[in-house]
Amino acid sequence: MDKLVIRGGRRISGSITASGSKNTSLPIIAATLLAGNGTFILHQIPDLKDIMTFTQLLNHLGAETTFESNTLKISSRNVENLQAPYELVKKMRASIYVLGPMLARFGHARVSLPGGCAFGPRPIDLHLMAMEKLGATITIETGFIDATVPGGKLKGGHIDFPISSVGATGNALMAAVLAKGKTTISNAAAEPEIVTLCKFLIAMGATIRGTGTTELEIEGTKTLKAIEFHNVFDRIEAGTLLAAAAITGGDITVNGVEPEQMKAVLKKFVHAGCTIETTENSITLKSPEKLIPTDVTAKPYPSFPTDMQAQWIALMTQAEGTSHITDKVYHERFNHIPELNRLGAHIEIHKNQAIVDGPQHLSGTKVMSTDLRASASLVLAGLVAEGTTEVLRVYHLDRGYEKIETKLNSLGADIRREKYNEF
Repeated sequence: MDKLVIRGGRRISGSITASGSKNTSLPIIAATLLAGNGTFILHQIPDLKDIMTFTQLLNHLGAETTFESNTLKISSRNVENLQAPYELVKKMRASIYVLGPMLARFGHARVSLPGGCAFGPRPIDLHLMAMEKLGATITIETGFIDATVPGGKLKGGHIDFPISSVGATGNALMAAVLAKGKTTISNAAAEPEIVTLCKFLIAMGATIRGTGTTELEIEGTKTLKAIEFHNVFDRIEAGTLLAAAAITGGDITVNGVEPEQMKAVLKKFVHAGCTIETTENSITLKSPEKLIPTDVTAKPYPSFPTDMQAQWIALMTQAEGTSHITDKVYHERFNHIPELNRLGAHIEIHKNQAIVDGPQHLSGTKVMSTDLRASASLVLAGLVAEGTTEVLRVYHLDRGYEKIETKLNSLGADIRREKYNEF
């Protein structure tokens, strides 16, 4: 296994370009299953473990893929195997994204129940409900979702999500674009990841109205075509890099971004005392002499994202006072807090809220990653901790951050990757 060894106390400053978004890459890769002819050319796809796992899954189904210099080429014309195995699906929850496209194109799918980050229950019942609303018959047995469409063709219907879900909205969209008739999706997620998926599907030939809103209307079509497409930037990586500068008292410019998509996060950086300047495709952050304690509540877009909650908690360990960080998306997403406390933080958990007292002097030690964003919070804490911090199990980090230690080192950090034996 790999670990990151971080020598703290160095300012993060300079200029960096954001990678392509993992959270948009996965659904658009899944959507390539909808087209039986041609080759997709997808640019700005990050070189991540999750991307490699997902392309392996497509290869297992029969697709042909090549990946070079952040460009992924996919042909799904020879897909015949309609079973997504446990060995691949267990590695990431986003594997459930293949369910909608396979049902839409082939009328059948057998998908192992998914795995992924270990923080609380994240049920897939909304995905299954959406497929049933479109006419699929679903059974779950021996760890597999077995979905079949009587007659072989999904039919348009009305899907009303009781809670907003990015994953379920994406799956419903991919299923509906080839369904017969009109589908409406109420309480749809409006995150940039869904907007990007809508743009991708429309470019393929789908008819979708309401993009960027919580009410989507889809007119099913018979066929879709392969396209060339440029992925968008990773707003969570960009936010994490901004937090790295802020926690170390540095200055940073992140290029290749769309600041409008990050308004809620940038607003909180300003409340914390940082100076933020933006252009059409860049964000510059200048750190204050003292960070101001700033409360955040993680909720669906356009509010503060749950994927920045852990990093914000790490940042607030250095603020002058008490901060309250509440997560209304995933109530149990606080596995990073005991590890931050091992570094010297003073954080308490009350239900779905973390109370952070700062500033705290952090001291380097060994800490354990438990999920993707938890890993990022430990790296941020390690950057400001005195001495050496070892972040173990960074395979979680590698699932969502492209060459993070290389990027941070280019900005002044001292991080090296080493092998270690866990037992």
